[in-house]
Amino acid sequence: MSSARYFEDFRDGERFESGGLTITESAILDFALQWDPQPFHVDAEYARNKGNFGGLIASGLHTMSATLRLWLADRIFIDCTIGSPGLDETRFLRPVRPGDTLRVVTELRDLRPSTSKPDRGSVLLRHTTLNQRGEVVMTMNARVILRKRPA
Repeated sequence: MSSARYFEDFRDGERFESGGLTITESAILDFALQWDPQPFHVDAEYARNKGNFGGLIASGLHTMSATLRLWLADRIFIDCTIGSPGLDETRFLRPVRPGDTLRVVTELRDLRPSTSKPDRGSVLLRHTTLNQRGEVVMTMNARVILRKRPA
């Protein structure tokens, strides 16, 4: 019997918790230098003395990317995902600092079979990203399109 899961195999309210990922200072700098080169992401001295966060912090985009990596690492949708039409209601609630270990709790909400394409459905994912102290650092909703089980 295959362990592959498809749209029909998921349930509204189902929850998944990822493993952890430690965000290093070098990872913060590497990401920010390429994608979000604001001083509080790339200059530790500036961040400590002039920034509003008391030190270097990860870009929100970095936190979003880490969230996606952690979710995908568990390969829950690996056999059935078609893609995502977008993200909504992303909130950065606490800064992510060098040495923080992130994990993601994902709840499946609003599973809907497609009315126009019978081979698929969609699900709303509610990602909650937490640090090692259990503090919520980010929340985000993602709509994902899933294949139904092949005939």
